[in-house]
Amino acid sequence: CDVVEEDSEEEPKLKYERLANGVTEILQKDAASCMTVHDKFLALGTHFGKVFLLDIQGNLTQKFDISPVKINQISLDESGEHMGICSEDGKVQVFGLYTREGFHENFDCPVKVVALHPRFSSSNYKQFVTGGNKLLLYEKNWLNRWKTSTLHEGEGTITNVQWRANLIAWANNMGVKIYDISTKQRITNVLRDNVSLRPDMYPCSLCWKDNSTLIIGWGSSIKICVVKERGHAELRDLPSRYVEIVSAFETEFFISGLAPLADQLVTLYFVKENSDHMEEEFRARPCLDIIQPLPEGYEEISSDALTVRNFQENECRDYRLEHSEGESLYYIISPKDIVVAKERDQDDHIDWLLDKKKYEEALMAAEISFKNIKRHEVQKIGMAYINHLVEKGDYDTAARKCQKVLGKNMELWENEVYRFKTIGQLKVILELTILSAISQYLPRGDLRLRPAIYEMILHEFLKSDYEGFATLIREWPGELYNNMTIVQAVTDHLKKDPTNSTLLTTLAELYTYDQRYDRALEIYLRLRHKDVYQLIHKHDLFSSIEDKIVLLMDFDKEKAVDMLLDNEDKISIDRVVEELRDRPELLHIYLHKLFKRDHHKGQRYHERQIGLYAEYDRPNLLPFLRDSIHCPLEKVLRHFQTVCSNTNVNEVHFF
Repeated sequence: CDVVEEDSEEEPKLKYERLANGVTEILQKDAASCMTVHDKFLALGTHFGKVFLLDIQGNLTQKFDISPVKINQISLDESGEHMGICSEDGKVQVFGLYTREGFHENFDCPVKVVALHPRFSSSNYKQFVTGGNKLLLYEKNWLNRWKTSTLHEGEGTITNVQWRANLIAWANNMGVKIYDISTKQRITNVLRDNVSLRPDMYPCSLCWKDNSTLIIGWGSSIKICVVKERGHAELRDLPSRYVEIVSAFETEFFISGLAPLADQLVTLYFVKENSDHMEEEFRARPCLDIIQPLPEGYEEISSDALTVRNFQENECRDYRLEHSEGESLYYIISPKDIVVAKERDQDDHIDWLLDKKKYEEALMAAEISFKNIKRHEVQKIGMAYINHLVEKGDYDTAARKCQKVLGKNMELWENEVYRFKTIGQLKVILELTILSAISQYLPRGDLRLRPAIYEMILHEFLKSDYEGFATLIREWPGELYNNMTIVQAVTDHLKKDPTNSTLLTTLAELYTYDQRYDRALEIYLRLRHKDVYQLIHKHDLFSSIEDKIVLLMDFDKEKAVDMLLDNEDKISIDRVVEELRDRPELLHIYLHKLFKRDHHKGQRYHERQIGLYAEYDRPNLLPFLRDSIHCPLEKVLRHFQTVCSNTNVNEVHFF
């Protein structure tokens, strides 16, 4: 319900809700005059003399017809088993809600207040007080009869009384008194500050914070009083207790009610007519503030203007504030409306952040308090954040948040991929999220989207970004998508650009994933790709390179020869020599390295090597002849004569 006029920039401390159900119907025909709160139920008094018992949600559970005129006050004991009621026509009733015992009395003047001993249910504490023009104490004696004694009179009408433990506090026209029922001593008199204000128009508000701290609000002043014990040396003829005012200050408003909130105060107030610090439209509304009392002043923590029903017709005396200590609930009572205020929880905090579009803060708050939040889910908040970022056009940030928010939810991932494709931002989400997300989750099999999703993404990159496409192929395991589908797509693109090295390399990688190593090898050799040797070794492709030895040596002679020599059991020396017969310069390199490794393995080719050394490597010819034992001298001389005549060699040294 729209109860609060709140500051749009500052988060409220309390949340509000109208007490409805049975209350709505009651207040349509009648008007609230007072209410008392118990942790288990509520007791509402009306101007037509009715008392209604309600559950915490405002549903009617019981009704009492007490008087034809206004109910002034209702009192409950701690147990919630006994109730005291007084009315404007002088009636006083005290009775058990679940027993037949009761007290009924009619006075010849209005009775304004009534208060039961907090432990009234116990037989030792059958005591209550009433107040009109005097404060009367009723006690049950041992004969089970009520005995009456006057605690105070002569200072005007008693307008408020509050009983806590052994202490009774009451207010009359002159001030506030406190009486100790255990010692039967009056221990203080706190004088009223602003005597110019009519006490019937601006009544005193009293509230016990605990068994020894009384909060007094009257007119525009607030006092916090602490009841303390006197030392034995101080007693003499003085009461055993005294009151110290620990905080006293003036406010800018008229107080209608007070209640504690930890070390702070909740104040219900009526704005002064001459106040110039509030806008005109708020002047007649009651306000609920949280303030921090100081020794001689206060600090405002929060302030809410309340739009209660018929607020335009109400005055300061028409409002009351009651609170439930157990639940930290605060009830704002006015003649035609009852509003419940309670402290905001983490769910409310997140509501406010979301309403203000502070999504990142809301997400952080939900993550920190995920065990305590009841109405919100971290992932739903994250999705709202992503939606907000997309609507703003901040696609980079939205994509970055996907990995954290979507986690391992396959359906959400697929939805986001389709959404980013629809808005033409698929590359953004891919570049910023899926590469890292997939590499993080897929190796463990935690997250796997449908192959169609990956294929859609790959096609998207293939259309406009070959490098990005190649990166995805390298990063993603081949089983994520239908390999043949992507091979066909790459092949189609190569028809338009047959020499594109990026596409060719990627196609080779796809063939490798598909174990079509011979096709991959052809491309690597064509491109002179550095990975060709690794591919041969890793997949034992020596049978596939027997007819490609020249290509391998043209690419990298040293690596090719080392590989051939290391694997002569797979490609024989004779096969290599046969393949290199038309490339004597490459044959020499191969046979030279073979000879360096083993003087005997290539002995059948030593005679041929004489000519190869003479043609391509003369400095190593004599060392070769010296070390080889497989070249007959006459053949060496014959080769030398041929070599000298063909190469203009004039000098040859023999050893």
